[in-house]
Amino acid sequence: MPVGTIDNHALSQQLLDALDALSGLHPGFRPAHAKGMMCGGVFVPSPEAAKLTRAPHANRPSTPVVVRYSDSTGVPNIPDNDPAKSGPRGIAVRFNLAPHEHTDIIAHSTNGFPVRTGEEFVEFLRGAAAAGAGKPEAIGAFLASHPQAKAFVEAPKPIPTSFAREAFFAITAFAFVAADGTTKHGRFRVRPAAGVEHLSDADAAKQSPNFLFDELRARLAKEPVTLGVFVQIAGPGDDVTNASVTWPDTRTEVPFGTITLTSVLDDQEPELRKIIFDPLPRVDGIDSAGDPLTDVRADVYLLSGRRRRTATGDAKK
Repeated sequence: MPVGTIDNHALSQQLLDALDALSGLHPGFRPAHAKGMMCGGVFVPSPEAAKLTRAPHANRPSTPVVVRYSDSTGVPNIPDNDPAKSGPRGIAVRFNLAPHEHTDIIAHSTNGFPVRTGEEFVEFLRGAAAAGAGKPEAIGAFLASHPQAKAFVEAPKPIPTSFAREAFFAITAFAFVAADGTTKHGRFRVRPAAGVEHLSDADAAKQSPNFLFDELRARLAKEPVTLGVFVQIAGPGDDVTNASVTWPDTRTEVPFGTITLTSVLDDQEPELRKIIFDPLPRVDGIDSAGDPLTDVRADVYLLSGRRRRTATGDAKK
């Protein structure tokens, strides 16, 4: 191991500690995107998906899914409607391929990520925590020396009219391997069939603190929610190992399939309660593209998920 580096497990523990310092420790909750709701549905692949990858869910007629929508931060009671606290909302999709066999998509509502490496993410989170404690110079210095993080922080993060009217972007790229061995690199995107729709800050202020969750529950009681899953394909010169760099919108998008959500699930049901979403696909036909964030994020999710499973008291979401 090169001098001055640390192993992924130690780095992941530092990230978990930094997330706890930023949002506080809330036993039984995720350290980021703590406030969430799980929905059930089905994924149907597009014809193009089978040409892109030999992954099983791209080559079956359908696959059951669990989708978790979430607010930003590790604060379980964060208001849905406060623009000052509106970070990227999240979506996690679990494709249930067989008993104890699955693959996931994890994405958020801002295209891109503030940093390239886990080490930079630790520094970023520590700076944000220091700013929250009245020392803004820490995050100011970091942003001044990391222009992509500055752009991410300053990017508009409007509040949607509904989780079902928000678009989501996967953070890291993957290698999609077809049946003939052909490999293309791309990033998942998830968009609502109903279109993206956001509120003004003034209209958001008129909503209740839990309006996104209340609205989604009421919507699904009346009708399904349809989401399109796409893969933005890397073009010549696009860096597939740097999550902090977005690719031009002119890049080709391959339709991957359609998710139809039909119900809100009880996330306190034992099997759902113990779900640990995984940034690594862990399925034949979709592999890491080599982004250094992929493995370290997977380790953070595992560490925090195991902690959440063993938390005492009322463990939620």
